[in-house]
Amino acid sequence: MKKMKAFILTTLLLIGATAAGAQERELETTVSADVVSQYIWRGQDLGNVSLQPTLGLEYKGLSLSAWGSVGLTDSNDTKELDLTLSYTIGGFNIGVTDYWTNDGLDPENRYFKYDTHGTNHLFEANIGYDFGLASLQWYTNFAGNDGENKDGKRAYSSYAEVSVPFNLYGIDWTATAGVVPFATTSYSTTGFAVTNLSLIATKEIKVTDSFSIPVFGQIVGNPCSQKAYLVFGFTLCP
Repeated sequence: MKKMKAFILTTLLLIGATAAGAQERELETTVSADVVSQYIWRGQDLGNVSLQPTLGLEYKGLSLSAWGSVGLTDSNDTKELDLTLSYTIGGFNIGVTDYWTNDGLDPENRYFKYDTHGTNHLFEANIGYDFGLASLQWYTNFAGNDGENKDGKRAYSSYAEVSVPFNLYGIDWTATAGVVPFATTSYSTTGFAVTNLSLIATKEIKVTDSFSIPVFGQIVGNPCSQKAYLVFGFTLCP
């Protein structure tokens, strides 16, 4: 975990140096926040009404972003801070995410605790390709607070999904199907399982001539857990 911590710090410094030397027109900044009626992630229920801000920098396909979530109505809901380093070229993308939540191996929920057997951090690698008509993504946990398999060993928990975007009657839709290929306590699966079937619709609501608010509704089903959810949300951005 010490090597992983050093890698993350080095990466942050490199991204900062790159951003500092980049021309302003080449550096893109993202600042936004979603408000959702329920925090559903890959078919799993992680909380009720939540605020989920995003801060990101992107330079020539290389991006560094921070994403968080905090419950607005229940203090016991998941508190989360994720850092993602990714690179996109054409339809191909690859990345690494450091997830931190207040539910892990450290009873004090310390952010800067990276001990292998006592951290709340989880590290995940992903690879994918956007074909235009559909996109494919594969995610695998490789370090940190991962789940266990049937033998009680690190599961290297994985998740794969296919998403299909389309437009219908002026509304942007995305249909997604996600599966967990192996047994893991992280997703409460005992083998191959379909954990995420979702359909999301997004529409921009015009407030003024220069300001609009994207509003979205999503229906999610998890055949593995036999759960279903209906989510409403909106995005705020400058």
